[in-house]
Amino acid sequence: MTNKNESITRQEDDFAQWYTDVCLKAELMDYSSVKGFIIYRPYGYAIWENIQKYLDEKFKYVGVENVYLPLVIPTSLFQKEKDHVVGFAPETLVATKGGKNDLDDPLIVRPTSETLFCDHYAKIIKSYRDLPKRYNQWCSVVRWEKTTRPFLRGSEFLWQEGHTMYETAEEARKDALRMLEIYDAAGRDLLAIPFVKGIKTEKEKFAGAVETYSIEALMPDGKALQSGTTHYFGDGFAKAFGIQFLGRDNKLETPHQTSWGVSTRLLGAIIMVHGDDNGLVLPPHVAPIQVVIIPVQQNKPEVMKKAREYYEFLKAAGIRVKLDDSDHTPGWKYSEYEMKGVPLRLEVGPRDISNGVAVIAKRNDGEKFIVKEADVLSEVSRLFEVIHKEMYQKAFRYLLDHTTEAHSIEELGQIFDRGGYAKVMWCGDQECENKVKELYQATARCMPFDQNPFDEKCLICGKKAEKVVFFARAY
Repeated sequence: MTNKNESITRQEDDFAQWYTDVCLKAELMDYSSVKGFIIYRPYGYAIWENIQKYLDEKFKYVGVENVYLPLVIPTSLFQKEKDHVVGFAPETLVATKGGKNDLDDPLIVRPTSETLFCDHYAKIIKSYRDLPKRYNQWCSVVRWEKTTRPFLRGSEFLWQEGHTMYETAEEARKDALRMLEIYDAAGRDLLAIPFVKGIKTEKEKFAGAVETYSIEALMPDGKALQSGTTHYFGDGFAKAFGIQFLGRDNKLETPHQTSWGVSTRLLGAIIMVHGDDNGLVLPPHVAPIQVVIIPVQQNKPEVMKKAREYYEFLKAAGIRVKLDDSDHTPGWKYSEYEMKGVPLRLEVGPRDISNGVAVIAKRNDGEKFIVKEADVLSEVSRLFEVIHKEMYQKAFRYLLDHTTEAHSIEELGQIFDRGGYAKVMWCGDQECENKVKELYQATARCMPFDQNPFDEKCLICGKKAEKVVFFARAY
Protein backbone atom coordinates (compact mmCIF):
# COMPACT_ATOMS: atom_id res chain seq x y z
CA MET A 1 0.00 0.00 0.00
CA THR A 2 1.24 3.50 -0.80
CA ASN A 3 1.78 6.09 1.91
CA LYS A 4 -1.34 8.29 1.85
CA ASN A 5 -1.33 9.64 5.39
CA GLU A 6 1.06 12.57 5.53
CA SER A 7 0.51 13.08 9.27
CA ILE A 8 2.45 9.89 10.02
CA THR A 9 6.23 9.70 9.66
CA ARG A 10 7.38 6.90 7.37
CA GLN A 11 8.90 3.92 9.15
CA GLU A 12 12.08 4.00 7.08
CA ASP A 13 12.62 7.69 7.87
CA ASP A 14 12.32 7.45 11.66
CA PHE A 15 10.83 4.31 13.19
CA ALA A 16 10.66 5.76 16.72
CA GLN A 17 8.81 8.86 15.50
CA TRP A 18 6.49 6.69 13.37
CA TYR A 19 5.60 4.75 16.52
CA THR A 20 4.85 7.92 18.51
CA ASP A 21 2.81 9.36 15.63
CA VAL A 22 0.66 6.22 15.45
CA CYS A 23 0.07 6.15 19.21
CA LEU A 24 -1.16 9.75 19.16
CA LYS A 25 -2.86 10.02 15.74
CA ALA A 26 -4.77 6.75 16.13
CA GLU A 27 -5.93 8.05 19.53
CA LEU A 28 -4.56 5.12 21.50
CA MET A 29 -3.13 7.33 24.26
CA ASP A 30 -2.18 10.83 25.30
CA TYR A 31 0.51 12.20 27.55
CA SER A 32 -0.50 13.20 31.08
CA SER A 33 0.87 16.08 33.14
CA VAL A 34 3.22 13.66 34.98
CA LYS A 35 6.21 12.46 32.96
CA GLY A 36 6.10 8.73 32.24
CA PHE A 37 2.38 8.37 33.06
CA ILE A 38 0.06 8.14 30.06
CA ILE A 39 -3.68 8.40 29.50
CA TYR A 40 -5.19 5.32 27.89
CA ARG A 41 -7.75 6.71 25.46
CA PRO A 42 -10.89 4.65 24.69
CA TYR A 43 -9.54 3.08 21.49
CA GLY A 44 -6.29 1.99 23.11
CA TYR A 45 -8.00 0.80 26.27
CA ALA A 46 -10.49 -1.23 24.19
CA ILE A 47 -7.60 -3.21 22.68
CA TRP A 48 -6.37 -3.95 26.22
CA GLU A 49 -9.89 -5.00 27.23
CA ASN A 50 -9.99 -7.53 24.38
CA ILE A 51 -6.62 -8.95 25.46
CA GLN A 52 -7.84 -9.02 29.05
CA LYS A 53 -11.06 -10.82 28.11
CA TYR A 54 -9.19 -13.50 26.14
CA LEU A 55 -6.64 -14.17 28.89
CA ASP A 56 -9.13 -13.98 31.74
CA GLU A 57 -11.20 -16.75 30.15
CA LYS A 58 -8.08 -18.90 29.64
CA PHE A 59 -6.94 -18.36 33.22
CA LYS A 60 -10.30 -19.26 34.70
CA TYR A 61 -10.54 -22.35 32.49
CA VAL A 62 -7.42 -23.76 34.18
CA GLY A 63 -8.66 -22.89 37.67
CA VAL A 64 -7.22 -19.45 38.38
CA GLU A 65 -9.26 -17.08 40.59
CA ASN A 66 -9.16 -13.28 40.42
CA VAL A 67 -8.41 -11.23 43.53
CA TYR A 68 -7.32 -7.68 44.29
CA LEU A 69 -4.58 -6.74 46.77
CA PRO A 70 -3.60 -3.30 48.08
CA LEU A 71 -1.84 -0.67 46.01
CA VAL A 72 0.86 -0.06 48.63
CA ILE A 73 3.40 -2.26 50.39
CA PRO A 74 5.02 -1.44 53.77
CA THR A 75 8.78 -1.05 53.33
CA SER A 76 9.39 -3.56 56.14
CA LEU A 77 7.37 -6.18 54.25
CA PHE A 78 9.03 -5.42 50.93
CA GLN A 79 12.48 -6.00 52.42
CA LYS A 80 11.82 -9.57 53.58
CA GLU A 81 13.23 -11.15 50.39
CA LYS A 82 16.72 -9.66 49.83
CA ASP A 83 17.16 -10.48 46.11
CA HIS A 84 13.74 -9.01 45.40
CA VAL A 85 14.66 -5.77 47.19
CA VAL A 86 17.92 -5.38 45.29
CA GLY A 87 16.12 -5.98 41.98
CA PHE A 88 13.38 -3.41 42.48
CA ALA A 89 14.78 -0.78 44.89
CA PRO A 90 15.94 1.64 42.13
CA GLU A 91 12.45 1.65 40.58
CA THR A 92 10.21 2.18 43.59
CA LEU A 93 7.98 5.15 44.30
CA VAL A 94 7.76 5.62 48.07
CA ALA A 95 5.14 7.51 50.11
CA THR A 96 6.65 8.92 53.31
CA LYS A 97 3.70 11.01 54.52
CA GLY A 98 0.10 10.13 55.35
CA GLY A 99 -1.87 13.36 55.57
CA LYS A 100 0.27 15.66 57.72
CA ASN A 101 2.15 12.90 59.52
CA ASP A 102 5.40 11.16 58.63
CA LEU A 103 4.97 7.42 58.19
CA ASP A 104 6.98 5.19 60.53
CA ASP A 105 6.99 2.49 57.85
CA PRO A 106 7.02 4.22 54.42
CA LEU A 107 4.69 2.74 51.81
CA ILE A 108 5.96 1.54 48.44
CA VAL A 109 3.57 1.87 45.51
CA ARG A 110 3.59 -1.69 44.17
CA PRO A 111 6.14 -2.41 41.43
CA THR A 112 4.92 -6.04 41.71
CA SER A 113 3.03 -7.91 44.41
CA GLU A 114 5.01 -11.02 45.40
CA THR A 115 5.46 -9.76 48.96
CA LEU A 116 1.78 -8.90 49.43
CA PHE A 117 0.67 -12.29 48.15
CA CYS A 118 3.18 -14.09 50.36
CA ASP A 119 2.03 -12.15 53.41
CA HIS A 120 -1.57 -13.13 52.62
CA TYR A 121 -0.72 -16.75 51.85
CA ALA A 122 1.10 -17.08 55.18
CA LYS A 123 -2.23 -16.38 56.90
CA ILE A 124 -4.47 -18.68 54.86
CA ILE A 125 -2.29 -21.70 54.00
CA LYS A 126 -2.16 -24.18 56.91
CA SER A 127 -2.60 -27.63 55.35
CA TYR A 128 -2.00 -29.45 52.09
CA ARG A 129 -5.78 -29.26 51.75
CA ASP A 130 -5.41 -25.49 51.25
CA LEU A 131 -3.27 -26.03 48.17
CA PRO A 132 -2.93 -25.19 45.41
CA LYS A 133 -3.65 -21.47 45.63
CA ARG A 134 -3.92 -19.97 42.16
CA TYR A 135 -4.68 -16.25 42.28
CA ASN A 136 -4.43 -13.50 39.68
CA GLN A 137 -5.04 -9.77 39.82
CA TRP A 138 -5.61 -7.19 37.08
CA CYS A 139 -4.11 -3.91 38.21
CA SER A 140 -1.50 -1.24 37.54
CA VAL A 141 2.04 -1.10 38.88
CA VAL A 142 4.55 1.74 39.19
CA ARG A 143 8.23 1.49 38.28
CA TRP A 144 10.05 4.81 38.26
CA GLU A 145 11.66 4.61 34.82
CA LYS A 146 14.25 7.13 33.61
CA THR A 147 13.35 6.71 29.94
CA THR A 148 9.77 6.06 28.91
CA ARG A 149 7.88 5.28 25.70
CA PRO A 150 4.10 4.75 25.41
CA PHE A 151 3.06 1.16 26.18
CA LEU A 152 6.64 -0.15 25.93
CA ARG A 153 8.16 1.33 29.07
CA GLY A 154 6.27 3.59 31.43
CA SER A 155 6.37 4.68 35.05
CA GLU A 156 2.91 3.14 35.40
CA PHE A 157 1.48 0.34 33.28
CA LEU A 158 -1.49 -2.01 33.34
CA TRP A 159 -0.99 -5.74 33.65
CA GLN A 160 -2.10 -8.97 35.21
CA GLU A 161 0.02 -10.75 37.79
CA GLY A 162 -0.64 -14.33 38.75
CA HIS A 163 0.74 -15.71 42.04
CA THR A 164 0.41 -19.37 42.96
CA MET A 165 1.43 -21.81 45.69
CA TYR A 166 1.81 -25.58 45.25
CA GLU A 167 2.72 -28.59 47.36
CA THR A 168 5.62 -29.64 45.14
CA ALA A 169 8.29 -28.19 42.89
CA GLU A 170 7.06 -30.36 40.03
CA GLU A 171 3.54 -28.90 40.21
CA ALA A 172 4.89 -25.35 40.41
CA ARG A 173 7.21 -25.70 37.41
CA LYS A 174 4.36 -27.28 35.45
CA ASP A 175 2.19 -24.26 36.28
CA ALA A 176 4.84 -21.76 35.14
CA LEU A 177 5.21 -23.56 31.82
CA ARG A 178 1.43 -23.97 31.37
CA MET A 179 0.93 -20.21 31.76
CA LEU A 180 3.72 -19.56 29.27
CA GLU A 181 1.82 -21.72 26.78
CA ILE A 182 -1.32 -19.63 27.36
CA TYR A 183 0.68 -16.48 26.57
CA ASP A 184 2.13 -18.10 23.47
CA ALA A 185 -1.38 -19.09 22.32
CA ALA A 186 -2.53 -15.49 22.80
CA GLY A 187 0.20 -14.40 20.42
CA ARG A 188 -0.69 -17.03 17.86
CA ASP A 189 -4.51 -16.90 18.06
CA LEU A 190 -5.31 -13.34 19.16
CA LEU A 191 -2.44 -10.98 18.34
CA ALA A 192 -1.07 -12.72 15.22
CA ILE A 193 2.43 -12.47 16.71
CA PRO A 194 4.87 -15.40 16.74
CA PHE A 195 6.93 -15.56 19.93
CA VAL A 196 10.25 -17.17 20.70
CA LYS A 197 9.87 -19.13 23.96
CA GLY A 198 12.60 -20.09 26.38
CA ILE A 199 14.30 -19.74 29.73
CA LYS A 200 16.15 -16.63 30.83
CA THR A 201 19.83 -16.72 31.74
CA GLU A 202 20.80 -16.31 35.39
CA LYS A 203 21.71 -12.66 34.70
CA GLU A 204 18.37 -11.85 33.05
CA LYS A 205 15.96 -13.74 35.32
CA PHE A 206 13.45 -12.04 37.63
CA ALA A 207 14.77 -10.83 41.00
CA GLY A 208 14.20 -13.66 43.50
CA ALA A 209 13.27 -16.34 40.95
CA VAL A 210 14.88 -19.74 40.56
CA GLU A 211 13.92 -19.82 36.87
CA THR A 212 12.28 -17.28 34.56
CA TYR A 213 10.61 -18.25 31.28
CA SER A 214 9.72 -15.68 28.63
CA ILE A 215 8.04 -15.00 25.32
CA GLU A 216 10.02 -12.67 23.05
CA ALA A 217 8.67 -10.86 19.99
CA LEU A 218 10.76 -9.39 17.18
CA MET A 219 10.00 -5.88 15.98
CA PRO A 220 10.42 -4.56 12.39
CA ASP A 221 13.44 -2.49 13.44
CA GLY A 222 15.20 -5.71 14.42
CA LYS A 223 14.89 -5.23 18.18
CA ALA A 224 13.38 -7.79 20.54
CA LEU A 225 10.53 -7.05 22.93
CA GLN A 226 10.05 -9.15 26.06
CA SER A 227 6.30 -9.67 25.89
CA GLY A 228 5.55 -11.81 28.93
CA THR A 229 7.24 -13.84 31.65
CA THR A 230 6.48 -16.67 34.02
CA HIS A 231 8.63 -17.52 37.04
CA TYR A 232 9.35 -20.52 39.23
CA PHE A 233 10.35 -19.19 42.65
CA GLY A 234 11.03 -22.46 44.43
CA ASP A 235 10.46 -22.03 48.17
CA GLY A 236 12.62 -18.93 48.66
CA PHE A 237 9.83 -16.41 49.13
CA ALA A 238 7.80 -18.89 51.15
CA LYS A 239 10.67 -19.40 53.61
CA ALA A 240 11.31 -15.65 53.87
CA PHE A 241 7.66 -15.12 54.78
CA GLY A 242 7.31 -18.16 57.05
CA ILE A 243 4.71 -19.94 54.89
CA GLN A 244 4.32 -23.55 56.01
CA PHE A 245 1.65 -26.21 55.74
CA LEU A 246 0.97 -29.53 57.37
CA GLY A 247 1.81 -32.14 54.73
CA ARG A 248 0.15 -35.44 53.96
CA ASP A 249 2.58 -37.19 56.33
CA ASN A 250 1.73 -34.76 59.19
CA LYS A 251 5.07 -32.94 58.86
CA LEU A 252 5.50 -29.21 58.28
CA GLU A 253 6.47 -28.41 54.70
CA THR A 254 7.19 -25.28 52.65
CA PRO A 255 5.13 -24.64 49.48
CA HIS A 256 6.56 -23.87 46.05
CA GLN A 257 5.61 -20.67 44.28
CA THR A 258 5.16 -19.27 40.78
CA SER A 259 4.37 -15.88 39.34
CA TRP A 260 3.42 -14.83 35.80
CA GLY A 261 2.37 -11.69 33.96
CA VAL A 262 1.80 -9.79 30.74
CA SER A 263 1.18 -6.07 30.42
CA THR A 264 0.03 -3.30 28.11
CA ARG A 265 3.45 -3.72 26.50
CA LEU A 266 1.49 -6.11 24.23
CA LEU A 267 -0.19 -3.04 22.70
CA GLY A 268 3.24 -1.79 21.71
CA ALA A 269 4.01 -5.16 20.15
CA ILE A 270 0.80 -5.08 18.08
CA ILE A 271 1.51 -1.54 16.87
CA MET A 272 5.08 -2.27 15.79
CA VAL A 273 4.79 -5.83 14.45
CA HIS A 274 1.82 -5.10 12.18
CA GLY A 275 1.73 -1.34 11.55
CA ASP A 276 2.62 0.35 8.26
CA ASP A 277 3.08 3.86 6.89
CA ASN A 278 -0.68 4.46 7.02
CA GLY A 279 -0.88 3.65 10.75
CA LEU A 280 -2.22 0.69 12.67
CA VAL A 281 -2.99 -2.70 11.19
CA LEU A 282 -5.01 -4.60 13.78
CA PRO A 283 -5.61 -8.36 13.89
CA PRO A 284 -9.37 -8.93 13.63
CA HIS A 285 -9.80 -10.81 16.91
CA VAL A 286 -8.30 -7.99 19.01
CA ALA A 287 -9.56 -4.97 17.03
CA PRO A 288 -12.06 -2.72 18.89
CA ILE A 289 -13.81 -2.09 15.56
CA GLN A 290 -13.70 -5.13 13.27
CA VAL A 291 -15.78 -3.66 10.44
CA VAL A 292 -16.44 -0.02 9.60
CA ILE A 293 -19.36 0.78 7.28
CA ILE A 294 -18.78 3.80 5.01
CA PRO A 295 -21.88 5.13 3.20
CA VAL A 296 -21.08 6.68 -0.20
CA GLN A 297 -23.50 9.49 -1.18
CA GLN A 298 -25.14 9.19 2.20
CA ASN A 299 -27.48 12.05 1.39
CA LYS A 300 -29.51 9.49 -0.53
CA PRO A 301 -32.05 7.78 1.76
CA GLU A 302 -31.61 4.32 0.26
CA VAL A 303 -27.87 4.43 1.04
CA MET A 304 -28.34 5.13 4.74
CA LYS A 305 -31.18 2.64 4.94
CA LYS A 306 -29.01 -0.14 3.52
CA ALA A 307 -26.00 0.90 5.65
CA ARG A 308 -28.10 0.64 8.79
CA GLU A 309 -29.37 -2.78 7.75
CA TYR A 310 -25.79 -4.02 7.39
CA TYR A 311 -24.91 -2.46 10.75
CA GLU A 312 -27.79 -4.12 12.57
CA PHE A 313 -27.27 -7.65 11.28
CA LEU A 314 -23.49 -7.57 11.70
CA LYS A 315 -23.91 -6.28 15.25
CA ALA A 316 -26.53 -8.96 15.96
CA ALA A 317 -23.99 -11.56 14.79
CA GLY A 318 -21.57 -10.43 17.51
CA ILE A 319 -19.25 -8.47 15.24
CA ARG A 320 -17.75 -5.22 16.55
CA VAL A 321 -19.03 -2.89 13.84
CA LYS A 322 -19.23 0.89 13.43
CA LEU A 323 -21.36 2.88 10.99
CA ASP A 324 -19.73 6.24 10.27
CA ASP A 325 -22.56 8.55 9.24
CA SER A 326 -20.63 11.73 10.06
CA ASP A 327 -20.43 14.58 7.52
CA HIS A 328 -16.79 13.84 6.62
CA THR A 329 -16.11 12.84 3.01
CA PRO A 330 -15.74 9.13 2.19
CA GLY A 331 -12.05 9.77 1.36
CA TRP A 332 -11.42 11.23 4.82
CA LYS A 333 -13.14 8.25 6.40
CA TYR A 334 -11.09 5.76 4.38
CA SER A 335 -7.89 7.42 5.59
CA GLU A 336 -9.10 7.68 9.19
CA TYR A 337 -10.03 4.03 9.57
CA GLU A 338 -6.91 2.90 7.75
CA MET A 339 -4.93 4.82 10.37
CA LYS A 340 -6.95 3.15 13.13
CA GLY A 341 -6.21 -0.25 11.63
CA VAL A 342 -9.82 -1.44 11.25
CA PRO A 343 -9.52 -4.87 9.57
CA LEU A 344 -12.46 -4.54 7.13
CA ARG A 345 -14.18 -1.62 5.43
CA LEU A 346 -17.68 -2.11 4.01
CA GLU A 347 -18.59 0.45 1.34
CA VAL A 348 -22.25 1.08 0.52
CA GLY A 349 -23.23 3.24 -2.47
CA PRO A 350 -26.22 3.65 -4.82
CA ARG A 351 -24.65 1.55 -7.58
CA ASP A 352 -23.83 -1.25 -5.13
CA ILE A 353 -27.41 -1.28 -3.86
CA SER A 354 -28.89 -1.41 -7.37
CA ASN A 355 -26.58 -4.35 -8.17
CA GLY A 356 -27.39 -6.14 -4.92
CA VAL A 357 -23.75 -6.10 -3.76
CA ALA A 358 -21.38 -4.46 -1.29
CA VAL A 359 -17.67 -3.68 -1.52
CA ILE A 360 -15.39 -5.02 1.22
CA ALA A 361 -11.76 -3.83 1.56
CA LYS A 362 -9.06 -5.48 3.70
CA ARG A 363 -6.84 -3.19 5.74
CA ASN A 364 -3.77 -5.43 5.82
CA ASP A 365 -3.18 -5.41 2.05
CA GLY A 366 -5.90 -3.19 0.52
CA GLU A 367 -7.49 -6.03 -1.47
CA LYS A 368 -11.14 -5.39 -2.40
CA PHE A 369 -14.01 -7.82 -2.90
CA ILE A 370 -17.44 -7.35 -4.47
CA VAL A 371 -19.82 -9.45 -2.37
CA LYS A 372 -23.49 -10.29 -2.80
CA GLU A 373 -25.71 -8.81 -0.08
CA ALA A 374 -26.74 -12.26 1.12
CA ASP A 375 -23.08 -13.27 1.53
CA VAL A 376 -21.80 -10.27 3.47
CA LEU A 377 -21.87 -11.92 6.91
CA SER A 378 -20.25 -15.17 5.79
CA GLU A 379 -17.63 -13.28 3.79
CA VAL A 380 -16.79 -11.00 6.71
CA SER A 381 -16.29 -14.03 8.97
CA ARG A 382 -14.15 -15.76 6.34
CA LEU A 383 -12.01 -12.69 5.80
CA PHE A 384 -11.33 -12.32 9.53
CA GLU A 385 -9.61 -15.71 9.46
CA VAL A 386 -7.81 -14.95 6.18
CA ILE A 387 -6.49 -11.65 7.52
CA HIS A 388 -5.35 -13.18 10.81
CA LYS A 389 -3.50 -15.97 9.01
CA GLU A 390 -1.86 -13.55 6.56
CA MET A 391 -0.73 -11.24 9.36
CA TYR A 392 0.68 -14.10 11.43
CA GLN A 393 2.50 -15.63 8.47
CA LYS A 394 4.00 -12.28 7.49
CA ALA A 395 5.36 -11.79 11.02
CA PHE A 396 6.56 -15.40 11.15
CA ARG A 397 8.45 -15.05 7.87
CA TYR A 398 10.14 -11.93 9.22
CA LEU A 399 11.12 -13.81 12.39
CA LEU A 400 12.63 -16.68 10.39
CA ASP A 401 14.44 -14.32 8.01
CA HIS A 402 15.96 -12.42 10.94
CA THR A 403 17.11 -15.34 13.09
CA THR A 404 20.72 -16.17 12.19
CA GLU A 405 23.41 -18.47 13.54
CA ALA A 406 26.54 -16.56 14.55
CA HIS A 407 29.86 -18.34 13.92
CA SER A 408 32.27 -15.51 14.78
CA ILE A 409 32.40 -12.30 16.82
CA GLU A 410 32.50 -10.28 13.59
CA GLU A 411 29.43 -12.06 12.25
CA LEU A 412 27.65 -11.41 15.55
CA GLY A 413 28.08 -7.67 15.07
CA GLN A 414 26.83 -7.88 11.49
CA ILE A 415 23.67 -9.67 12.65
CA PHE A 416 22.91 -6.99 15.23
CA ASP A 417 23.52 -4.21 12.72
CA ARG A 418 21.12 -5.89 10.29
CA GLY A 419 18.62 -6.47 13.10
CA GLY A 420 17.14 -9.62 14.55
CA TYR A 421 18.15 -12.57 16.71
CA ALA A 422 21.66 -13.96 16.77
CA LYS A 423 21.73 -17.65 17.70
CA VAL A 424 24.87 -18.08 19.78
CA MET A 425 26.60 -21.12 21.27
CA TRP A 426 27.43 -20.16 24.86
CA CYS A 427 29.48 -21.71 27.66
CA GLY A 428 27.16 -20.44 30.39
CA ASP A 429 29.70 -17.99 31.84
CA GLN A 430 28.24 -14.58 32.69
CA GLU A 431 31.48 -12.89 31.64
CA CYS A 432 30.82 -13.98 28.06
CA GLU A 433 27.25 -12.73 28.30
CA ASN A 434 28.52 -9.38 29.59
CA LYS A 435 31.06 -9.21 26.77
CA VAL A 436 28.32 -9.33 24.14
CA LYS A 437 26.50 -6.46 25.85
CA GLU A 438 29.73 -4.47 26.16
CA LEU A 439 30.61 -4.92 22.48
CA TYR A 440 27.19 -4.63 20.86
CA GLN A 441 24.64 -3.35 23.44
CA ALA A 442 22.77 -6.64 22.99
CA THR A 443 21.40 -8.95 25.69
CA ALA A 444 20.53 -12.61 26.04
CA ARG A 445 16.80 -12.78 25.36
CA CYS A 446 16.32 -16.48 26.20
CA MET A 447 17.64 -20.00 25.81
CA PRO A 448 15.01 -21.63 23.56
CA PHE A 449 13.38 -24.82 24.80
CA ASP A 450 14.14 -26.40 21.44
CA GLN A 451 17.94 -26.59 21.75
CA ASN A 452 19.64 -27.38 18.42
CA PRO A 453 23.41 -27.02 18.97
CA PHE A 454 25.35 -26.06 15.83
CA ASP A 455 28.88 -25.82 17.30
CA GLU A 456 30.82 -27.36 20.17
CA LYS A 457 32.57 -24.19 21.34
CA CYS A 458 31.38 -20.96 22.97
CA LEU A 459 31.39 -18.17 20.40
CA ILE A 460 32.88 -15.68 22.84
CA CYS A 461 35.60 -17.57 24.77
CA GLY A 462 36.08 -20.80 22.86
CA LYS A 463 35.37 -23.06 25.84
CA LYS A 464 32.92 -25.96 25.62
CA ALA A 465 29.46 -24.66 24.73
CA GLU A 466 26.55 -25.58 26.98
CA LYS A 467 23.55 -23.77 25.49
CA VAL A 468 22.07 -22.12 22.41
CA VAL A 469 21.11 -18.56 23.35
CA PHE A 470 19.19 -15.94 21.39
CA PHE A 471 20.88 -12.52 21.68
CA ALA A 472 19.37 -9.29 20.38
CA ARG A 473 19.22 -5.59 20.98
CA ALA A 474 15.98 -4.96 22.82
CA TYR A 475 13.43 -2.44 24.03
